[in-house]
Amino acid sequence: MATISDVAARAGVSTATVSRTLNGKTTVDPALAARVLAAAAELGYRPNGPARNLRKQETAVIALIISDVENPFFTAIARGAEDVAHSAGYSVVLCNSDDNPDKEREYIDVALQERMAGVLLSPSGRSANVEPLLRSGTPVVAVDRPLPGSAGDAVLVDSRLGAKQATAHLAEQGYQRIGCITGPSGVLTADERLAGYREGLRAAKRSTSNALVRRSEFKAAGAKRAAYSLLTQANAPDALLVANNAMAVGVLETMAELELRPGRDVGVVVFDDAPWTTLLDPPLTVVAQPAYDMGTVAAQLLLSRISGERTEATTTTLSAHLVVRQSSSRN
Repeated sequence: MATISDVAARAGVSTATVSRTLNGKTTVDPALAARVLAAAAELGYRPNGPARNLRKQETAVIALIISDVENPFFTAIARGAEDVAHSAGYSVVLCNSDDNPDKEREYIDVALQERMAGVLLSPSGRSANVEPLLRSGTPVVAVDRPLPGSAGDAVLVDSRLGAKQATAHLAEQGYQRIGCITGPSGVLTADERLAGYREGLRAAKRSTSNALVRRSEFKAAGAKRAAYSLLTQANAPDALLVANNAMAVGVLETMAELELRPGRDVGVVVFDDAPWTTLLDPPLTVVAQPAYDMGTVAAQLLLSRISGERTEATTTTLSAHLVVRQSSSRN
């Protein structure tokens, strides 16, 4: 009796391609699919019915697609999600999209092909393509950033209020030219933190000039360039709100190169209370986000969706809080 390996050898493709073709996956190139079907017919190959039916069942696996696995914020989300999922008998597969829509689509395709029970997703931006998940009926919960069009479930943090409070704090400390380094336009967390920053400036009667704002990717390298551009210009800022802890690394590198001390020379507040923020001299003032709780809540929502206990879409917004340390004080 012919096997799937025999079909693959006759068609000149991988066994995975044979499997996807015979299971009706639309992701297989039509020319390859035709070769597979012809080879199967020639060899008289017949799939094992019970085994195929078993494979068509949902697996007790959840995909967690995050935008930066190196960022402690996202690893804390992953830990919270995994703790909840594991206690319910599910495994979690961690996928790192690097905020790259192409990688994100690849991982979504994998989740669909492997018939994973559900997906936790930190969308790469407003262009994130989650339609395949929604069309297939695969439960999906967005975490940190909502799905495009606000479709489906989401667990978010009130970034706008956190940024406003951080900016107000810098103004209260006597800083006059408060700048902001945030993420790419179109990414909700970046836009909301910029909006909150501007609200804080207006409330404190500080300048809202665009000359004090820079955008970059949510990475150290981009933030380093942005900080250099800001801190070497005429009328440079005397304080900075930085949109996440990965960016803070780049900002601090630039400040060290320019021999600027946090607090004394340039006040600094960053989003996310990464473990290393208290180890610096001076320790960093942060907007702490409940990352672990975001992961647990998101996983609970997803499991209730998978089980059919809940059908209505839900958005849960958690609060951030300011943790004041010496980087935001001139003393």
